[in-house]
Amino acid sequence: MLSKGLIQRRKTQRKNMILITGSTATATTTTFDTILDRNSSTSSTYMNYMVAGIYILSGTMQPLLMTLVKQSGLGDPTCQIYMLMYYFGPSLVGLSVCKNRILPSKTALIKTSSIALIDIIAQSINYTGSTMSGPTIFAIIYSSVTVWTAVFSKLLLSRRINSMQWLGVWIVFLGLILTATNSVHVGPEVFNGALLVTFGSSLHALTYVLSEALMVQGDRLSVQLNCALQGFVACVLYLLWQLFYTRPRFHQLIEIPMETSGTHMSYAVCLLLSLSLSNLVHALSFFYMLRHFPGGATSAGVMKGLQAVMVFLCTSLVYCGSIGGEEMCFTPVKFISLLIVVGGVFTFVNATNDELGYVRHGTLAQNGYSPVEDVPAEHV
Repeated sequence: MLSKGLIQRRKTQRKNMILITGSTATATTTTFDTILDRNSSTSSTYMNYMVAGIYILSGTMQPLLMTLVKQSGLGDPTCQIYMLMYYFGPSLVGLSVCKNRILPSKTALIKTSSIALIDIIAQSINYTGSTMSGPTIFAIIYSSVTVWTAVFSKLLLSRRINSMQWLGVWIVFLGLILTATNSVHVGPEVFNGALLVTFGSSLHALTYVLSEALMVQGDRLSVQLNCALQGFVACVLYLLWQLFYTRPRFHQLIEIPMETSGTHMSYAVCLLLSLSLSNLVHALSFFYMLRHFPGGATSAGVMKGLQAVMVFLCTSLVYCGSIGGEEMCFTPVKFISLLIVVGGVFTFVNATNDELGYVRHGTLAQNGYSPVEDVPAEHV
């Protein structure tokens, strides 16, 4: 017979998941078909704002859901079962690709598979770090993706970075140093998690630049095809890991922690499917932004700054005092770090807009891209 404490813990788990997923259910289901519709007007301002909102909202849900994953005993960093479900969502876009008989070239398949491998490493590091450092620290550090994107654009695409852009970069790094320094006082696990997220964020930014180049240069893949290929490759690799590593150790690494946490199997399945749904919507909106937004990877990076603010607020409201410790709560140092990082991000973005280096149509050749024309449907 279940103890009162265990029953209460399960009720708390269900309540937290409802708070996190309920607010996005309507938005994600009603816009799913619209995002996939490649015949829709990509120049629509309304569509762009809607996709941006969905991108921020779904990205906010992910670190919050990862906290529940860890709390439920599903967060073993060697099993990475949560990462299988993370990529399961985007892989479902492959159903649309197969239905429309959209086949990639051999070169495109190799390129997207290579980007997927980089992203597997990056996101495994990021979300392992997230379970260790907590969602607030994760969000602050993860918002630095914008400046990492600028650095890789400079190195790989020979884009010019002016003095104001570099100022924004250094402001962001100042905020990251303050965050990392403060995490030392919280505990070694939180500090190690912060370091993992810092490295993972820089690696994830590399996939931003490579994915944008793949969609606007050379093969110029569609939103659906790029999302489906990268999601499918990652999902297959994680599935093989589950079969050969996790399955023999499932009782020890998954079942026992679930029992200790008082997690029922139905709750665990719902939680992991919620993670899949959030990343499906997040991935679709991400690739849409790369393909159609003025600014491409930079626009996506700016949204990370706004996402950090949302995660910071939601974590303090939902988790502080009920899950974890100090890493879940609002502190003056965290708030100052957030202001510094977001301020650096927007300093960089304003300088970028002045340069016009990331404007999609008519981009300056010396900043990395030649002008991009619309691609006929039969060529995507």
